[in-house]
Amino acid sequence: MMMDPKSDRPLAHWSLPAVTRINPGQLPATYTPNGSEPDETVEIDDPLMIEGIERVQRAIAVHRAVPGRLRGVVTVLAVMAMLGALILWLPDAMIRHAARIAPPAQSRTIGLAVLAELEKSAGAVCRRSSGQQVLDWITPTLIGDDALVQVVPAPLNGARRLPGDVYVLGNDLLTTTPGPEASAGHLIAARLAVEDKQTTLDALQYAGLMNALRLMTLGTLSRNAMQGYGEALLADTPPRPDLATLPPAFAERGLSTEPYARSIDPTGAAVLPLIEADPIRQGTEPVSLLTDEQWLALQQICAG
Repeated sequence: MMMDPKSDRPLAHWSLPAVTRINPGQLPATYTPNGSEPDETVEIDDPLMIEGIERVQRAIAVHRAVPGRLRGVVTVLAVMAMLGALILWLPDAMIRHAARIAPPAQSRTIGLAVLAELEKSAGAVCRRSSGQQVLDWITPTLIGDDALVQVVPAPLNGARRLPGDVYVLGNDLLTTTPGPEASAGHLIAARLAVEDKQTTLDALQYAGLMNALRLMTLGTLSRNAMQGYGEALLADTPPRPDLATLPPAFAERGLSTEPYARSIDPTGAAVLPLIEADPIRQGTEPVSLLTDEQWLALQQICAG
């Protein structure tokens, strides 16, 4: 507040944040409220007053907003958020992309690598030629021309679908059922339960980002990429398809759903809808899958 020292009448009111000293380091100190175009000035030679003004202005300057500071903070936060999103999203996206573009030959390579791991827990694949010939003959009718079905000695609680349209059966399904219908049903169910691309994706997610990148660039996986995956698969319950999808699929092949259902629950209580919807009961003409000689050869696939 500028006042007339004689009458104490107010002459002007200046805002301290707007006041500028136009002769720094000189005395008397000259101040103006208008910056570069001073039309009003005041000269002060009292050191205490000068120091007081300077102290107030320094305190104000500390709290004055710095142009661009908020924008810089927002930019840094945005960049950090993007990097965090990339770190979390990119590996999974790359693995999904690798699974999506993998050609059938690469998927089959992955499936055989998984099968090799399964053999460590379920026993070596049964390779008696007469039994495998029967499998190779019936497979196109059941699940497709490009499918490969293998049998291992240990029980698998059903059939497992692996990448590359590879299927694995436990020998118990062949030795404890009166005919091939139950095993055939498990193969059909395994095909309906999960898509081949999903099995490839599951395997690559286990193998990790580096193996997915290697597959895309070199076309192969590292030797230990699937190590432990077979044991992890066996620890999980095999996926089952929606029961409503099974009767139509069985009807297309002239098969009864009851042998498959009874192999899951001998009492039939848990699979009663599947038994009641049996296509053969609904009038579908049954088809004989194998001759007695073929069935016997298939049952002995693990006999040596």
